[in-house]
Amino acid sequence: MIILGVILMILGFVAAIPILWTVGIILVVIGLALALLGAMGHAVGGRRHYY
Repeated sequence: MIILGVILMILGFVAAIPILWTVGIILVVIGLALALLGAMGHAVGGRRHYY
């Protein structure tokens, strides 16, 4: 999810499409939050790891 977010951010920046940039930022933030919770040992949505 983090990698997809970064790809969308790059595409949105290069192609000047603001919605891709916004969705990319949202995906990166959610991906980092899920990765952090998984690393701390909290199961989120029934999954312990998101990768």
